[in-house]
Formats: sequence, C-alpha cells, structure tokens
Amino acid sequence: MQQSKSTILSLPIEEYVHPGTRACTGCGLSIAYRVGLKALGPDTMLIVPPSCLTVLQGLFPVASTKLPCLNVTFASTAAAATGILASLKAQKNDHTIVAAWAGDGGTSDIGLQALSGAAERGDNFIYFCYDNEGYMNTGVQRSGTTPIGAITANTPFKGKLQPKKDVAAIMAAHRLSYVATCSASYPLDLYDKILKCKDLPGTKYFHIHIPCPPGWGYDPRHGIRIGRLAVETGYYDLYEIINGEFRLTAASEKLVEKRKLVPVRDYFRAQSRFKLLSDTQIDEIQKSIDDKWAGYYSKDE
Repeated sequence: MQQSKSTILSLPIEEYVHPGTRACTGCGLSIAYRVGLKALGPDTMLIVPPSCLTVLQGLFPVASTKLPCLNVTFASTAAAATGILASLKAQKNDHTIVAAWAGDGGTSDIGLQALSGAAERGDNFIYFCYDNEGYMNTGVQRSGTTPIGAITANTPFKGKLQPKKDVAAIMAAHRLSYVATCSASYPLDLYDKILKCKDLPGTKYFHIHIPCPPGWGYDPRHGIRIGRLAVETGYYDLYEIINGEFRLTAASEKLVEKRKLVPVRDYFRAQSRFKLLSDTQIDEIQKSIDDKWAGYYSKDE
C-alpha cells in the first residue's frame, strides 16, 4: 500500500474541468474537484446532487466538467451510484469508476440514509463529501457539519449551539475498506489518497474540508491559509483508515512530530462567522483539541 508522495510536477497534465466555472471567487471546491478528477482519471462516471458543485458545473447545455455526470435528487446520491454500478455490471463493465460528489448537507443530513445503506451493502464506489460546513448554495443555512458557534442564516443570534457531526467517524463505523479526511488546502494529500483507494473493495468515503469565502466570512484570497489554519491548529485532522488501521497524514502527521499546535483562536478570529464565540468558549474548544492531540502524542511514543 506504500507509495511515493506526489508533487505538483507529477500531477497529470490532462484537465477534466474546463477553465472558467461558476464557482465563487476563491472557492475551495474548485481546487479539490480539479485535483480529485485528475486522480480518478477519464474512465469515471460522476454522480452529483443539488449543491455548490451543481453551480460550479453550470446548467444545461453548459458544463464545466468533461466527464460524464448524472445529476440526481438531494437524497439519492448513493442510491443512484448503486444503480449506475448495476447498469455497468449488466454491460460487463468492471473498470469504470463510479464517484459520487455531494456537499455536507446532502451527505450528513439529507443523504445519510442512502449512503449508510450502500456502505452496509459494500457497493463498490467512491463517495466524496465536500464539507463547506453549511448549505452554502441556498443562502448559508446550518447543516449537521456546521461547527458549534458558527453564525448562519438560521443561527444568526447565538451561532449554532450543537457540535459538528463527525460523518467520517460514522462511516468508519461501517467498517469500510477506506475512509479519509482531506482538505482543499492540501490537494496533493487528496490526490494520493484517491490513488491509494481506487482498487480497494466496497464503498470508499472521503470527507474534504472546503473553505468557503462567502459562507465563512473572509477575503477570498485567504482561502488556502484558512484551510491550513484549520489543520495547523489541530481543529481539523487529516487521516486515513485502511481496513480499520488509522493513521494521521500530511500536515497532521507532522504536527505529531512537532508537538506544537497553532492556537485555535487564530482560526476562529480569521472568520466573521465565529465572531459570537466568547473567549471562554474558545478556551473550552482549545482544551478539547489539546486533549485529543495528547492522545495522538501518546500513541506515537
């Protein structure tokens, strides 16, 4: 399973997304999607529900994605992927990759039941949840993965009161062959993980952290920095679970070696959506992060 790490120079030259999309300026999804399709390759069928990716791709007859794509209803992404697999099997096609790309709302909330069913059956496709932590396409409403304290259109006065739903952990509980967390700010980590999982059996799940300028409240030019802060503070971990074996990857793996995290306050104060978080709340979140990473440090000793 070991492989050399990719560099920007080793990425395929072929592009599967046309230049010029309808994504917002500085959209992190544009990076993850572009690099992700390079890893998946040309023999891929995409399944996409209503989401920011639908906007990025454009409306018929215009499409920025060069690969074949089936647009489906919000709740049916994983079920549609299962149906596509059945149709390919009927054609004796066992080589085309089926890849579902859905947002956090269509994954953590509306589409979770279909995804869980497909995972339990062991249907052989790759599922990508691009998590910009809210229903950004419809006006920045809170989703199950919106972090505690974040201001959204329907949590405007106190911010969200509930903690973020850990969908990757939910999927890992299905005993999948591959589960990974990634970030648009670390695209090469995403690329290598896709290459690693393509030949593994059953459902493979990716959870990709996607910085969102209009939804999170920061200057679009700082998107990569914001995404990296989430990782460098230990707030968002990069890892993979291969057949039940967990390991940190990329920048998160290096944090274990350094034994030093950037204060999470730096991440929160860089986004207007967290302006209602009090110093006490931030201190409590910092403590939970420190406790989590103390566990990582002890496992490394």
